[in-house]
Amino acid sequence: MATVLHQPSAVSLERIKSVVGPKGWTTDPADMAPLLLEERGHYRGRAALLVRPASTAEVAEVVRICAETGTPVVPQGGNTGMMGGATPFEHGGEVLLSLSRMNRIRAIDPLNYTMTAEAGCVLANLQKAADDADRLFPLSLGAEGTCQIGGNLSTNAGGVQVLRYGMARDLVLGLEVVLPDGRVLEGLRGLRKDNTGYDLKQLFLGAEGTLGIITAAVLKLFPRPRENETAFLAVRDPAAAIELLARIRSGTGDAVTAFELISRTALGMVLRHIPGTSDPLAEPHQWYVLVECASGDSGGGLRDALERALAGALEAGLILDATLAASAQQSKAMWRLRDSITEAQKHEGGSIKHDVSVPVSSVATFIAEASTAVERAVPGIRPVAFGHVGDGNIHFNVSQPGSEPREGAPLAAFLARWEEVNRVVHDIVARMNGSISAEHGIGRRKVGELAHYKSPIEIELMQTLKRTLDPKNIMNPGKVVP
Repeated sequence: MATVLHQPSAVSLERIKSVVGPKGWTTDPADMAPLLLEERGHYRGRAALLVRPASTAEVAEVVRICAETGTPVVPQGGNTGMMGGATPFEHGGEVLLSLSRMNRIRAIDPLNYTMTAEAGCVLANLQKAADDADRLFPLSLGAEGTCQIGGNLSTNAGGVQVLRYGMARDLVLGLEVVLPDGRVLEGLRGLRKDNTGYDLKQLFLGAEGTLGIITAAVLKLFPRPRENETAFLAVRDPAAAIELLARIRSGTGDAVTAFELISRTALGMVLRHIPGTSDPLAEPHQWYVLVECASGDSGGGLRDALERALAGALEAGLILDATLAASAQQSKAMWRLRDSITEAQKHEGGSIKHDVSVPVSSVATFIAEASTAVERAVPGIRPVAFGHVGDGNIHFNVSQPGSEPREGAPLAAFLARWEEVNRVVHDIVARMNGSISAEHGIGRRKVGELAHYKSPIEIELMQTLKRTLDPKNIMNPGKVVP
Protein backbone atom coordinates (compact mmCIF):
# COMPACT_ATOMS: atom_id res chain seq x y z
CA MET A 1 0.00 0.00 0.00
CA ALA A 2 1.25 3.49 -0.79
CA THR A 3 2.19 5.57 2.23
CA VAL A 4 1.69 9.28 2.78
CA LEU A 5 4.17 11.39 4.74
CA HIS A 6 1.52 13.69 6.16
CA GLN A 7 -2.17 14.39 6.00
CA PRO A 8 -3.20 17.55 4.11
CA SER A 9 -3.41 20.51 6.44
CA ALA A 10 -6.74 22.14 7.21
CA VAL A 11 -5.38 25.34 5.68
CA SER A 12 -4.55 23.71 2.33
CA LEU A 13 -7.94 21.98 2.20
CA GLU A 14 -9.69 25.29 2.89
CA ARG A 15 -7.73 26.89 0.05
CA ILE A 16 -8.89 24.15 -2.31
CA LYS A 17 -12.50 24.55 -1.18
CA SER A 18 -12.38 28.27 -1.85
CA VAL A 19 -11.25 27.62 -5.45
CA VAL A 20 -14.20 25.40 -6.39
CA GLY A 21 -16.90 27.00 -4.23
CA PRO A 22 -19.62 25.30 -2.17
CA LYS A 23 -20.89 23.18 -5.09
CA GLY A 24 -17.43 21.88 -5.91
CA TRP A 25 -16.43 19.93 -2.81
CA THR A 26 -17.68 17.58 -0.13
CA THR A 27 -16.49 15.54 2.80
CA ASP A 28 -19.87 13.90 3.34
CA PRO A 29 -19.23 10.14 3.75
CA ALA A 30 -22.44 9.19 1.94
CA ASP A 31 -21.57 11.35 -1.09
CA MET A 32 -18.00 10.10 -1.20
CA ALA A 33 -18.59 6.39 -0.58
CA PRO A 34 -19.49 5.31 -4.16
CA LEU A 35 -16.42 7.07 -5.55
CA LEU A 36 -14.09 5.43 -3.03
CA LEU A 37 -15.01 1.89 -4.09
CA GLU A 38 -13.37 0.31 -7.13
CA GLU A 39 -15.73 -1.14 -9.78
CA ARG A 40 -15.05 -4.79 -8.90
CA GLY A 41 -15.01 -4.16 -5.16
CA HIS A 42 -11.34 -5.08 -4.74
CA TYR A 43 -10.31 -1.71 -3.32
CA ARG A 44 -12.05 0.68 -0.95
CA GLY A 45 -10.07 3.85 -0.29
CA ARG A 46 -10.37 7.03 1.75
CA ALA A 47 -9.85 10.66 0.80
CA ALA A 48 -9.33 13.86 2.71
CA LEU A 49 -11.62 15.71 0.32
CA LEU A 50 -13.71 15.11 -2.79
CA VAL A 51 -13.38 18.05 -5.14
CA ARG A 52 -15.39 18.62 -8.35
CA PRO A 53 -13.93 21.53 -10.35
CA ALA A 54 -16.19 23.12 -12.97
CA SER A 55 -13.48 24.41 -15.31
CA THR A 56 -9.92 23.84 -16.45
CA ALA A 57 -8.89 26.96 -14.53
CA GLU A 58 -10.28 25.47 -11.32
CA VAL A 59 -8.52 22.15 -11.94
CA ALA A 60 -5.26 24.00 -12.53
CA GLU A 61 -5.56 26.04 -9.34
CA VAL A 62 -6.44 22.97 -7.25
CA VAL A 63 -3.43 21.11 -8.63
CA ARG A 64 -1.19 24.13 -8.07
CA ILE A 65 -2.18 24.21 -4.39
CA CYS A 66 -1.62 20.45 -4.11
CA ALA A 67 1.82 20.78 -5.70
CA GLU A 68 2.74 23.62 -3.34
CA THR A 69 1.64 21.66 -0.27
CA GLY A 70 2.74 18.18 -1.39
CA THR A 71 -0.84 16.86 -1.40
CA PRO A 72 -1.44 13.80 -3.62
CA VAL A 73 -4.25 14.01 -6.18
CA VAL A 74 -6.28 11.10 -7.59
CA PRO A 75 -8.12 12.07 -10.81
CA GLN A 76 -11.37 10.22 -11.45
CA GLY A 77 -13.84 10.02 -14.33
CA GLY A 78 -16.86 7.72 -14.25
CA ASN A 79 -15.18 5.30 -11.80
CA THR A 80 -15.70 2.33 -14.12
CA GLY A 81 -12.04 1.25 -14.28
CA MET A 82 -11.14 -2.30 -13.28
CA MET A 83 -7.57 -1.93 -12.02
CA GLY A 84 -8.02 0.42 -9.06
CA GLY A 85 -6.36 3.30 -10.88
CA ALA A 86 -9.04 5.84 -9.93
CA THR A 87 -9.44 4.71 -6.32
CA PRO A 88 -7.58 6.52 -3.52
CA PHE A 89 -5.41 4.50 -1.16
CA GLU A 90 -6.59 3.56 2.31
CA HIS A 91 -4.44 6.08 4.18
CA GLY A 92 -6.88 8.92 3.46
CA GLY A 93 -4.26 11.54 2.69
CA GLU A 94 -5.20 12.16 -0.95
CA VAL A 95 -7.58 14.59 -2.64
CA LEU A 96 -10.02 12.83 -4.98
CA LEU A 97 -10.59 15.05 -8.02
CA SER A 98 -13.70 14.20 -10.01
CA LEU A 99 -14.11 15.65 -13.52
CA SER A 100 -17.88 15.02 -13.56
CA ARG A 101 -18.88 18.72 -13.61
CA MET A 102 -16.73 19.37 -16.68
CA ASN A 103 -19.20 17.87 -19.13
CA ARG A 104 -19.58 20.39 -21.95
CA ILE A 105 -19.17 19.62 -25.63
CA ARG A 106 -17.28 22.73 -26.65
CA ALA A 107 -17.55 22.32 -30.43
CA ILE A 108 -18.50 19.96 -33.23
CA ASP A 109 -16.95 20.52 -36.67
CA PRO A 110 -18.67 18.10 -39.09
CA LEU A 111 -16.54 19.14 -42.07
CA ASN A 112 -13.32 18.61 -40.13
CA TYR A 113 -14.81 15.44 -38.62
CA THR A 114 -13.93 16.53 -35.09
CA MET A 115 -15.60 17.12 -31.74
CA THR A 116 -14.06 19.01 -28.82
CA ALA A 117 -15.31 17.74 -25.48
CA GLU A 118 -14.48 18.18 -21.80
CA ALA A 119 -13.18 15.27 -19.77
CA GLY A 120 -16.39 14.72 -17.79
CA CYS A 121 -18.58 14.06 -20.83
CA VAL A 122 -20.25 10.65 -20.60
CA LEU A 123 -19.25 8.49 -23.57
CA ALA A 124 -22.84 7.68 -24.59
CA ASN A 125 -23.62 11.40 -24.76
CA LEU A 126 -20.69 11.95 -27.10
CA GLN A 127 -21.88 9.10 -29.31
CA LYS A 128 -25.34 10.70 -29.51
CA ALA A 129 -23.97 14.17 -30.23
CA ALA A 130 -21.92 12.77 -33.09
CA ASP A 131 -24.95 10.90 -34.41
CA ASP A 132 -27.05 14.08 -34.26
CA ALA A 133 -24.40 15.73 -36.45
CA ASP A 134 -24.62 12.80 -38.92
CA ARG A 135 -21.23 11.53 -37.79
CA LEU A 136 -19.89 8.57 -35.79
CA PHE A 137 -17.75 8.57 -32.68
CA PRO A 138 -16.78 4.89 -32.65
CA LEU A 139 -15.46 4.30 -29.13
CA SER A 140 -17.91 1.78 -27.65
CA LEU A 141 -17.71 -0.19 -24.39
CA GLY A 142 -20.01 -1.86 -21.93
CA ALA A 143 -19.79 1.06 -19.46
CA GLU A 144 -20.52 3.74 -22.07
CA GLY A 145 -23.61 4.98 -20.21
CA THR A 146 -21.46 5.85 -17.17
CA CYS A 147 -17.79 6.16 -18.16
CA GLN A 148 -16.37 9.57 -19.06
CA ILE A 149 -14.15 10.45 -21.99
CA GLY A 150 -11.34 11.76 -19.76
CA GLY A 151 -11.10 8.37 -18.08
CA ASN A 152 -11.39 6.60 -21.42
CA LEU A 153 -8.42 8.54 -22.75
CA SER A 154 -6.40 8.31 -19.54
CA THR A 155 -6.74 4.51 -19.62
CA ASN A 156 -6.54 4.23 -23.44
CA ALA A 157 -9.84 2.34 -23.51
CA GLY A 158 -10.48 -0.31 -26.14
CA GLY A 159 -13.93 -1.77 -26.65
CA VAL A 160 -15.63 -3.62 -29.47
CA GLN A 161 -14.65 -1.49 -32.49
CA VAL A 162 -10.86 -1.37 -32.09
CA LEU A 163 -10.49 -3.67 -35.10
CA ARG A 164 -11.83 -0.95 -37.41
CA TYR A 165 -11.13 2.33 -35.63
CA GLY A 166 -8.31 1.68 -33.15
CA MET A 167 -7.88 2.26 -29.42
CA ALA A 168 -8.88 5.47 -27.64
CA ARG A 169 -5.44 6.99 -28.32
CA ASP A 170 -6.09 6.59 -32.06
CA LEU A 171 -9.23 8.73 -31.79
CA VAL A 172 -7.51 11.84 -30.38
CA LEU A 173 -6.13 14.79 -32.33
CA GLY A 174 -5.50 17.22 -29.47
CA LEU A 175 -5.50 17.45 -25.68
CA GLU A 176 -5.80 20.02 -22.94
CA VAL A 177 -3.92 18.82 -19.85
CA VAL A 178 -3.27 20.24 -16.40
CA LEU A 179 0.33 19.39 -15.51
CA PRO A 180 1.49 18.37 -12.01
CA ASP A 181 2.63 21.92 -11.20
CA GLY A 182 -0.72 23.44 -12.19
CA ARG A 183 0.30 24.76 -15.60
CA VAL A 184 -2.02 24.00 -18.54
CA LEU A 185 -0.80 22.34 -21.72
CA GLU A 186 -3.11 23.82 -24.35
CA GLY A 187 -3.08 21.47 -27.32
CA LEU A 188 -6.66 21.45 -28.61
CA ARG A 189 -5.75 21.40 -32.30
CA GLY A 190 -7.88 19.44 -34.75
CA LEU A 191 -5.01 18.64 -37.11
CA ARG A 192 -4.35 15.31 -38.78
CA LYS A 193 -0.92 16.47 -39.87
CA ASP A 194 1.32 18.21 -37.35
CA ASN A 195 4.94 17.15 -37.66
CA THR A 196 6.46 19.64 -35.22
CA GLY A 197 8.50 17.47 -32.92
CA TYR A 198 7.39 15.22 -30.07
CA ASP A 199 3.73 14.19 -30.03
CA LEU A 200 3.24 15.30 -26.44
CA LYS A 201 -0.39 14.22 -26.16
CA GLN A 202 0.68 10.59 -26.33
CA LEU A 203 2.40 10.98 -22.94
CA PHE A 204 -0.95 11.41 -21.24
CA LEU A 205 -3.01 8.85 -23.18
CA GLY A 206 -2.90 5.63 -21.17
CA ALA A 207 -0.96 7.25 -18.30
CA GLU A 208 -3.94 6.94 -15.92
CA GLY A 209 -3.50 10.40 -14.46
CA THR A 210 0.07 9.81 -13.29
CA LEU A 211 1.57 12.56 -15.49
CA GLY A 212 -1.25 15.10 -15.58
CA ILE A 213 -5.02 15.51 -15.73
CA ILE A 214 -6.75 15.50 -19.11
CA THR A 215 -9.42 18.22 -19.03
CA ALA A 216 -10.54 18.31 -22.70
CA ALA A 217 -9.83 16.63 -26.03
CA VAL A 218 -10.33 17.03 -29.76
CA LEU A 219 -11.80 13.72 -30.91
CA LYS A 220 -11.95 12.20 -34.38
CA LEU A 221 -15.33 11.63 -35.98
CA PHE A 222 -16.16 9.33 -38.90
CA PRO A 223 -18.92 8.98 -41.50
CA ARG A 224 -22.06 7.54 -39.94
CA PRO A 225 -22.72 3.99 -41.20
CA ARG A 226 -25.80 3.59 -43.41
CA GLU A 227 -25.86 -0.19 -43.35
CA ASN A 228 -25.01 -2.51 -40.46
CA GLU A 229 -25.03 -6.29 -40.58
CA THR A 230 -24.73 -8.61 -37.57
CA ALA A 231 -24.23 -12.37 -37.66
CA PHE A 232 -23.96 -15.01 -34.94
CA LEU A 233 -21.90 -17.97 -36.10
CA ALA A 234 -20.90 -21.35 -34.75
CA VAL A 235 -17.30 -22.08 -35.72
CA ARG A 236 -15.24 -25.25 -35.70
CA ASP A 237 -12.69 -23.90 -33.21
CA PRO A 238 -10.73 -20.70 -32.44
CA ALA A 239 -8.31 -21.39 -35.30
CA ALA A 240 -11.25 -21.48 -37.70
CA ALA A 241 -12.50 -18.19 -36.23
CA ILE A 242 -9.21 -16.46 -37.05
CA GLU A 243 -9.26 -17.79 -40.61
CA LEU A 244 -12.90 -16.71 -40.88
CA LEU A 245 -11.96 -13.18 -39.82
CA ALA A 246 -9.47 -12.93 -42.68
CA ARG A 247 -12.08 -14.18 -45.16
CA ILE A 248 -14.77 -11.72 -44.01
CA ARG A 249 -12.37 -8.78 -43.99
CA SER A 250 -11.33 -9.58 -47.53
CA GLY A 251 -14.83 -10.41 -48.77
CA THR A 252 -16.47 -7.23 -47.41
CA GLY A 253 -13.76 -4.76 -48.36
CA ASP A 254 -12.56 -4.63 -44.74
CA ALA A 255 -15.97 -3.56 -43.44
CA VAL A 256 -15.66 -5.58 -40.19
CA THR A 257 -16.17 -3.33 -37.14
CA ALA A 258 -16.36 -6.04 -34.47
CA PHE A 259 -15.38 -9.69 -34.26
CA GLU A 260 -16.08 -11.32 -30.90
CA LEU A 261 -15.17 -14.89 -29.95
CA ILE A 262 -17.44 -16.60 -27.40
CA SER A 263 -16.91 -20.03 -25.87
CA ARG A 264 -19.83 -22.33 -25.10
CA THR A 265 -18.87 -22.12 -21.43
CA ALA A 266 -19.38 -18.36 -21.54
CA LEU A 267 -22.62 -18.54 -23.53
CA GLY A 268 -23.97 -21.26 -21.24
CA MET A 269 -23.49 -19.00 -18.22
CA VAL A 270 -25.44 -16.22 -19.95
CA LEU A 271 -28.30 -18.53 -20.89
CA ARG A 272 -28.49 -19.84 -17.30
CA HIS A 273 -28.38 -16.55 -15.46
CA ILE A 274 -29.53 -13.66 -17.67
CA PRO A 275 -33.33 -13.48 -18.04
CA GLY A 276 -34.73 -13.07 -21.53
CA THR A 277 -31.77 -14.60 -23.37
CA SER A 278 -31.98 -17.54 -25.74
CA ASP A 279 -29.62 -19.58 -27.88
CA PRO A 280 -29.56 -18.02 -31.37
CA LEU A 281 -28.81 -21.38 -33.03
CA ALA A 282 -30.74 -24.64 -33.04
CA GLU A 283 -27.91 -26.81 -31.67
CA PRO A 284 -25.17 -26.08 -29.11
CA HIS A 285 -21.58 -25.74 -30.32
CA GLN A 286 -18.27 -25.29 -28.55
CA TRP A 287 -17.27 -21.96 -30.13
CA TYR A 288 -19.08 -18.97 -31.57
CA VAL A 289 -18.30 -15.69 -33.29
CA LEU A 290 -20.36 -12.51 -33.20
CA VAL A 291 -19.43 -10.39 -36.19
CA GLU A 292 -20.60 -6.93 -37.17
CA CYS A 293 -19.91 -5.10 -40.42
CA ALA A 294 -20.73 -1.52 -41.35
CA SER A 295 -20.79 0.48 -44.56
CA GLY A 296 -21.53 4.05 -45.58
CA ASP A 297 -23.55 2.74 -48.54
CA SER A 298 -27.19 1.92 -47.87
CA GLY A 299 -27.74 -0.06 -51.08
CA GLY A 300 -27.72 -3.53 -49.52
CA GLY A 301 -24.38 -4.56 -50.97
CA LEU A 302 -22.85 -5.20 -47.57
CA ARG A 303 -25.30 -7.99 -46.71
CA ASP A 304 -24.68 -9.64 -50.08
CA ALA A 305 -20.93 -9.47 -49.57
CA LEU A 306 -21.18 -10.88 -46.04
CA GLU A 307 -23.44 -13.73 -47.16
CA ARG A 308 -20.97 -14.65 -49.94
CA ALA A 309 -18.08 -14.66 -47.48
CA LEU A 310 -20.03 -16.83 -45.04
CA ALA A 311 -21.08 -19.24 -47.79
CA GLY A 312 -17.44 -19.76 -48.73
CA ALA A 313 -16.50 -20.32 -45.09
CA LEU A 314 -19.33 -22.84 -44.69
CA GLU A 315 -18.04 -24.74 -47.71
CA ALA A 316 -14.54 -24.72 -46.25
CA GLY A 317 -15.80 -26.19 -42.96
CA LEU A 318 -14.95 -23.14 -40.87
CA ILE A 319 -18.60 -22.41 -40.00
CA LEU A 320 -20.93 -25.05 -38.58
CA ASP A 321 -24.09 -22.93 -38.37
CA ALA A 322 -25.05 -19.28 -38.82
CA THR A 323 -27.81 -16.75 -38.40
CA LEU A 324 -27.90 -13.16 -39.67
CA ALA A 325 -29.88 -10.52 -37.82
CA ALA A 326 -32.98 -9.55 -39.77
CA SER A 327 -33.62 -6.42 -37.69
CA ALA A 328 -32.00 -4.01 -35.27
CA GLN A 329 -33.85 -5.82 -32.46
CA GLN A 330 -32.30 -9.15 -33.41
CA SER A 331 -28.87 -7.54 -33.61
CA LYS A 332 -29.38 -6.07 -30.13
CA ALA A 333 -30.36 -9.50 -28.78
CA MET A 334 -27.17 -11.02 -30.20
CA TRP A 335 -25.05 -8.30 -28.66
CA ARG A 336 -26.79 -8.75 -25.32
CA LEU A 337 -25.44 -12.30 -25.20
CA ARG A 338 -21.89 -11.01 -25.60
CA ASP A 339 -22.29 -8.04 -23.27
CA SER A 340 -23.80 -10.17 -20.46
CA ILE A 341 -20.92 -12.61 -20.08
CA THR A 342 -19.19 -10.78 -17.23
CA GLU A 343 -22.45 -10.31 -15.34
CA ALA A 344 -23.41 -13.97 -15.83
CA GLN A 345 -20.02 -15.16 -14.61
CA LYS A 346 -20.64 -13.48 -11.23
CA HIS A 347 -23.33 -16.12 -10.57
CA GLU A 348 -20.81 -18.94 -11.06
CA GLY A 349 -18.66 -18.14 -8.03
CA GLY A 350 -15.18 -16.69 -7.89
CA SER A 351 -13.49 -15.54 -11.07
CA ILE A 352 -9.82 -14.78 -11.74
CA LYS A 353 -9.59 -12.43 -14.71
CA HIS A 354 -7.06 -11.78 -17.44
CA ASP A 355 -7.27 -8.99 -20.02
CA VAL A 356 -4.50 -10.01 -22.40
CA SER A 357 -3.54 -9.68 -26.03
CA VAL A 358 -1.40 -11.69 -28.42
CA PRO A 359 -0.88 -11.42 -32.18
CA VAL A 360 -4.16 -12.33 -33.90
CA SER A 361 -2.45 -15.30 -35.54
CA SER A 362 -1.55 -16.66 -32.07
CA VAL A 363 -5.00 -16.40 -30.47
CA ALA A 364 -5.99 -20.04 -30.98
CA THR A 365 -2.65 -21.33 -29.69
CA PHE A 366 -2.85 -19.07 -26.65
CA ILE A 367 -6.36 -20.22 -25.70
CA ALA A 368 -5.37 -23.88 -26.02
CA GLU A 369 -2.13 -23.54 -24.05
CA ALA A 370 -3.57 -21.28 -21.35
CA SER A 371 -6.60 -23.55 -20.85
CA THR A 372 -4.39 -26.61 -20.41
CA ALA A 373 -2.04 -24.76 -18.07
CA VAL A 374 -4.69 -23.40 -15.69
CA GLU A 375 -6.53 -26.74 -15.61
CA ARG A 376 -3.26 -28.38 -14.60
CA ALA A 377 -2.63 -25.77 -11.92
CA VAL A 378 -6.16 -25.86 -10.47
CA PRO A 379 -8.00 -29.10 -11.26
CA GLY A 380 -11.64 -28.45 -12.11
CA ILE A 381 -11.11 -24.79 -12.93
CA ARG A 382 -13.34 -23.52 -15.74
CA PRO A 383 -11.75 -21.31 -18.43
CA VAL A 384 -14.16 -18.68 -19.77
CA ALA A 385 -12.57 -17.34 -22.94
CA PHE A 386 -14.19 -14.55 -24.92
CA GLY A 387 -13.45 -11.14 -26.35
CA HIS A 388 -12.28 -8.91 -29.15
CA VAL A 389 -10.11 -11.46 -30.93
CA GLY A 390 -10.24 -9.43 -34.14
CA ASP A 391 -7.57 -7.27 -32.50
CA GLY A 392 -5.94 -10.09 -30.50
CA ASN A 393 -7.58 -9.21 -27.16
CA ILE A 394 -8.82 -12.20 -25.15
CA HIS A 395 -10.63 -11.89 -21.86
CA PHE A 396 -9.36 -15.15 -20.42
CA ASN A 397 -11.32 -15.44 -17.19
CA VAL A 398 -11.35 -18.59 -15.09
CA SER A 399 -14.20 -19.57 -12.77
CA GLN A 400 -13.74 -21.65 -9.66
CA PRO A 401 -14.50 -25.37 -9.96
CA GLY A 402 -18.23 -25.90 -10.37
CA SER A 403 -18.30 -28.61 -7.71
CA GLU A 404 -17.11 -26.25 -4.96
CA PRO A 405 -19.38 -24.06 -2.80
CA ARG A 406 -19.40 -20.53 -4.17
CA GLU A 407 -19.22 -18.78 -0.82
CA GLY A 408 -17.12 -18.88 2.31
CA ALA A 409 -13.81 -20.69 2.60
CA PRO A 410 -13.82 -22.38 -0.85
CA LEU A 411 -14.36 -19.02 -2.57
CA ALA A 412 -11.67 -17.35 -0.46
CA ALA A 413 -9.24 -20.19 -1.12
CA PHE A 414 -9.80 -19.94 -4.86
CA LEU A 415 -9.37 -16.16 -5.01
CA ALA A 416 -6.22 -16.48 -2.88
CA ARG A 417 -4.62 -18.17 -5.91
CA TRP A 418 -5.14 -15.05 -8.07
CA GLU A 419 -1.44 -14.17 -8.41
CA GLU A 420 -0.47 -17.81 -8.98
CA VAL A 421 -2.97 -18.22 -11.82
CA ASN A 422 -2.06 -14.80 -13.23
CA ARG A 423 1.57 -15.85 -13.44
CA VAL A 424 0.67 -19.06 -15.29
CA VAL A 425 -1.36 -17.16 -17.89
CA HIS A 426 0.89 -14.15 -18.19
CA ASP A 427 4.00 -16.27 -18.71
CA ILE A 428 2.34 -17.76 -21.78
CA VAL A 429 1.35 -14.28 -22.98
CA ALA A 430 4.91 -13.04 -22.54
CA ARG A 431 6.32 -16.01 -24.45
CA MET A 432 4.04 -15.06 -27.35
CA ASN A 433 5.19 -11.41 -27.26
CA GLY A 434 1.77 -10.34 -26.01
CA SER A 435 0.54 -7.88 -23.40
CA ILE A 436 -0.65 -8.56 -19.84
CA SER A 437 -3.11 -5.66 -20.17
CA ALA A 438 -4.80 -5.24 -23.51
CA GLU A 439 -7.35 -2.55 -22.63
CA HIS A 440 -7.98 -2.30 -18.87
CA GLY A 441 -4.70 -0.61 -17.98
CA ILE A 442 -2.36 -1.12 -15.01
CA GLY A 443 -3.79 0.98 -12.19
CA ARG A 444 -2.91 -0.38 -8.79
CA ARG A 445 -3.56 -4.06 -9.38
CA LYS A 446 -0.94 -4.77 -12.06
CA VAL A 447 1.98 -2.60 -10.96
CA GLY A 448 3.92 -5.65 -9.77
CA GLU A 449 3.09 -7.59 -12.92
CA LEU A 450 4.27 -4.67 -15.07
CA ALA A 451 7.57 -4.59 -13.20
CA HIS A 452 7.96 -8.32 -13.81
CA TYR A 453 7.20 -8.37 -17.54
CA LYS A 454 8.40 -5.00 -18.86
CA SER A 455 12.06 -4.75 -19.81
CA PRO A 456 14.38 -2.83 -17.46
CA ILE A 457 14.87 -0.07 -20.02
CA GLU A 458 11.10 0.37 -20.44
CA ILE A 459 10.67 0.64 -16.67
CA GLU A 460 13.58 3.07 -16.45
CA LEU A 461 12.09 5.32 -19.14
CA MET A 462 8.67 5.29 -17.46
CA GLN A 463 10.23 6.23 -14.12
CA THR A 464 12.30 8.98 -15.76
CA LEU A 465 9.20 10.50 -17.34
CA LYS A 466 7.36 10.35 -14.03
CA ARG A 467 10.20 12.02 -12.11
CA THR A 468 10.64 14.68 -14.79
CA LEU A 469 6.99 15.72 -15.10
CA ASP A 470 5.95 15.02 -11.52
CA PRO A 471 9.04 15.42 -9.31
CA LYS A 472 6.94 15.72 -6.14
CA ASN A 473 5.02 12.53 -7.01
CA ILE A 474 1.60 14.05 -6.33
CA MET A 475 -0.22 12.78 -9.44
CA ASN A 476 -1.97 9.48 -8.67
CA PRO A 477 1.05 8.09 -6.79
CA GLY A 478 1.43 4.33 -6.48
CA LYS A 479 -0.38 3.65 -9.76
CA VAL A 480 1.01 2.37 -13.08
CA VAL A 481 4.70 3.19 -12.55
CA PRO A 482 6.64 0.52 -10.59
